Amino acid sequence: MRIAIYQCRPHPDDVTGNLSRLHRAAADAARDGAHLLICPEMFLTGYNIGLDAVRRLAEPRDGPSASAVASIAREQRIAIAYGYPERAADNAIYDAAQVIGSAGSTLGHYRKTHLFGDLDRSMFSPSTAEAPLIEFNRWHLGLLICYDVEFPENARRLALSGADLIIVPTANMIPYEFIANTIVPARAFENQLYVGYANYCGSEGQIEYCGLSCIASPDGADATRAGHDEQLIAADLDHDRMTNSRRINTYLADRVPALYRSLTSEPAV
Repeated sequence: MRIAIYQCRPHPDDVTGNLSRLHRAAADAARDGAHLLICPEMFLTGYNIGLDAVRRLAEPRDGPSASAVASIAREQRIAIAYGYPERAADNAIYDAAQVIGSAGSTLGHYRKTHLFGDLDRSMFSPSTAEAPLIEFNRWHLGLLICYDVEFPENARRLALSGADLIIVPTANMIPYEFIANTIVPARAFENQLYVGYANYCGSEGQIEYCGLSCIASPDGADATRAGHDEQLIAADLDHDRMTNSRRINTYLADRVPALYRSLTSEPAV
């Protein structure tokens, strides 16, 4: 399976323009043979836009923007993973990501569980739902958003559930380049799966994004990596490569869960 990542500058408060950019990126990725395109966190609206804009732009998961993305996916015959602000039925707003298949149907949906700093907490409610596992083209896909992947428990749970690829829309900024350069490949290696990490570049308000989007392989190497500018990157995921890597690096089989029970208990105060 071939997947593509669209690393781009944020266009805040411009849903119509971002849908147009998505159409062009999807067309380019499809021409390159990609089956799946991954976009950054909060791609439809921009990330650092403030509470008032988030409230104004948030949509239900089946809202008009989802319908527009589904039309693009059907036209270009490519699945699309994208981030957006979701307005839930109880009017809570979540930092969400959705995967829409090439037939235009929703394959999976996820709300960010680990909120990053005052910026996230000022705009979003935290989710308590586990990340889904999605079946797509004989691969099992997991979904996380940005800060979520920095917690090893999240990726490990998906790996133990059978994930082959973790999709991570992100909005990672300077000076946290080591997340893209070190943590993401480590997550791929320690869990013996692929990680598709889709970041912004450029600036948005006071935030300077670091780029460095990548597809990390089960052996910890980059299948492909972007620089610091706008770029569409793509790589082929290889079942045989993953199987061979899992045969050599047996982390999941060698776990001793009885030793880790304290990790899920509340720490003593």
